[in-house]
Amino acid sequence: MAATEKETVSLLITGAWVLTQNGEREILSPGGVALKGEEIVAVGPPGELQKRYTPARVLDYPQGLIIPGLINAHTHAAMALFRGLADDLPLEEWLCSHIFPAERHLNGDFVYWGTKLAVAEMLLSGTTTFCDMYLWSGQVAQAAAETGIRAVVGEVLYDFPSPNYGPPAAGLRYSEELFRAWEDHPRVQVAIQPHAVYTCSPELLQQCGELASRLHTRLIIHLSETAREVADCEAKYGATPVGHLQRLGLLSPRLVADHGVILKEADLELLAASGAGVAHCPESNMKLASGIAPVVDLLAKGVPVGLGTDGCASNNNLDLLQEMDTAAKLQKVHRLEPTALPAPEALELATRGSARVLGLEKEVGALTPGRKGDLVVIDLDQPHLTPIYDPYSHLVYAATGADVQTVLVHGQVVVQDRRLLTFDLEETLARARELARSLHK
Repeated sequence: MAATEKETVSLLITGAWVLTQNGEREILSPGGVALKGEEIVAVGPPGELQKRYTPARVLDYPQGLIIPGLINAHTHAAMALFRGLADDLPLEEWLCSHIFPAERHLNGDFVYWGTKLAVAEMLLSGTTTFCDMYLWSGQVAQAAAETGIRAVVGEVLYDFPSPNYGPPAAGLRYSEELFRAWEDHPRVQVAIQPHAVYTCSPELLQQCGELASRLHTRLIIHLSETAREVADCEAKYGATPVGHLQRLGLLSPRLVADHGVILKEADLELLAASGAGVAHCPESNMKLASGIAPVVDLLAKGVPVGLGTDGCASNNNLDLLQEMDTAAKLQKVHRLEPTALPAPEALELATRGSARVLGLEKEVGALTPGRKGDLVVIDLDQPHLTPIYDPYSHLVYAATGADVQTVLVHGQVVVQDRRLLTFDLEETLARARELARSLHK
């Protein structure tokens, strides 16, 4: 290449700040990201990038803060249609008396449109990847593929018959067929997802583990979410839920433990030794009064921890920016230590932490060459974000999803200047209202 010849790239996006979330947590001010197709090719000062590249398109945000796309490590997207259906109840009553009965009336159409509603909320608030456990997960995958978001999906598996697939054995077949159907998709992956130790027999859990191992995919389960779950498991199996999975041979780097709230010291040691990850969902755990996950202790032991919202029926939103704020402050007040989980570590949970938990750390979670072009621009040109001394502080303690200006997934602009570009928001809202009315008939 001649000295004066510049490489062509598809997009150059520049802003006042870039939080790269690379290994050194490098901060650029100003900064830019160059993309070729779906891949990041360079990150650096705008002037340097302009000297090296000829972009087909430029997006310039003079008051923009550019961050990696946020990664929701645990949710139930279609439950956006259950938002506010049953509030202010303990987990067991909420689940068994309200959610499970409502889910008996579900169908694939409900899940498809509920997922699109959730994706609209997530993209508009800066989430570019979500991990979903729900029924009719084929429709979840389809909605994710059509809307442009990145997703890890899986069919929730129980001992009792499902309204989707029927008996438990059929659920395992459904999960494998779903994996095969999506294994070559660039943005959608499938994991094996038994619901919990209290809804799955040891035999079913082992079958799920064997299937996940054979398919080389994640095994994801609600685990140690409440004191009652732990006490019941100890009474039935003579071990905590973490110890129970250890006895079954299921603790491994493949495992994702959703919640991980009630953990004894021995549980922490087992998780750390196994390489299993935890998806932390602070707002849901607070709302259901499940407790406070020992996030600082988990991180100190080297356990991978990501951040999730859980579903809208128990949160009641999918805003990961707000979730970071809650996560940081909750650890501080719980430990009576203001330095616990500082702002940079809170962002780490929602980016590189979640990517590692989900096995996506080579693809997303940081703005570095070779990773996919998943990024978010936060609009700093607002009273509550002015002046700016520390971009991490503003992002975690002052910003909300409403401050998201532009979003890219896989190099594609999916939200620009707060407008959703990849699907019809008005149609999605109309269908959501129609389906909600059908729940009350």
